[in-house]
Amino acid sequence: MSDDRRRRTSPRRLVLASTSPYRRALLERLGLAFDAVSPDGVDEQAALRSDAPPEAIARQLARAKAESLAQRFPDALLIGADQIAVAPSSGGQPERLLGKPGTVEHAIEQLAELSGRTHRLLTAVAVHDPTSGRSLDALDVHEITLRALSRETLRRYVLHDMPLDCAGAYRIERLGVALMERIRGDDFTAVIGLPLTRLVHLLAEFGFEVIEAATGPSGANREP
Repeated sequence: MSDDRRRRTSPRRLVLASTSPYRRALLERLGLAFDAVSPDGVDEQAALRSDAPPEAIARQLARAKAESLAQRFPDALLIGADQIAVAPSSGGQPERLLGKPGTVEHAIEQLAELSGRTHRLLTAVAVHDPTSGRSLDALDVHEITLRALSRETLRRYVLHDMPLDCAGAYRIERLGVALMERIRGDDFTAVIGLPLTRLVHLLAEFGFEVIEAATGPSGANREP
């Protein structure tokens, strides 16, 4: 049976509030029908400048992205996600939040700051139901230690992977894995950008069972 037919069995429309190809590829692993749409009017930079704890900021942004599409998709379940790297405190300075670097130089600076040190990678996911107005979110935390590498090596990496839209300035699903010394956490998909384990649990809270949706009524789409 084709993937297209399997995906059409989804009992309720899903909309991913993101145009990230990495998040889209992760959600596609579940074999569900969904649309990927850019969130409306979410100011990530303003949120990163707030005094709130980084965990709260990640959750807030994930919810804001999902809820921003409520008027456009009033009958869908809306999924939002956000990721923040938290550089450790150093020299009396507090922890620092690292969003998307945006430029090659900023990416090199982020990696140089993290090189040889352990930082936290926070990945939040939220589901919003416009019908009820209900939102739920979850947070995944990974502790990641980068290898101590020269600035020239970091520059070569950045020019190869161009991780300009990635918090922490690495693409772990590509050459970025070569930067890693150690990774501690529960769900590797979170490091890429969308914690699927937590998302499946959130969807179940809204009555959306992923296995049933992916396989069809009574497992009708399951191949022998």
